[in-house]
Amino acid sequence: MSKTKKELYEGMYILSATLSDDARQKALEKITSAIVNSGGEIHKVHEQGRRKLAYEINGKREGYYYIIYFSAPTGTIAQLWKEYHLNEDLIRFLTVRTESVMEKIEFKPLVQV
Repeated sequence: MSKTKKELYEGMYILSATLSDDARQKALEKITSAIVNSGGEIHKVHEQGRRKLAYEINGKREGYYYIIYFSAPTGTIAQLWKEYHLNEDLIRFLTVRTESVMEKIEFKPLVQV
């Protein structure tokens, strides 16, 4: 029996700021369940909160940011992206391969000039 190779990934997801807390939680569960259902495993979820977007996306100026560390078979990422494009609550997403799971994520405050 051959084992499918799994890689460690870091995914950043921006959900619509207009969602209620319950709807936002359901949208996040939809993302994580898609990962698990495709043979993946969630390692860590960092909620970064509501933030202003760098530029307007589809008429939206703010979103809720989440960073999810997960391992998944290498062939499933393309399928996950197809599912992400169907999720109307998901404004943007990015998935990259990583070497380790960050236990704590902090952003430095911007310096005002």
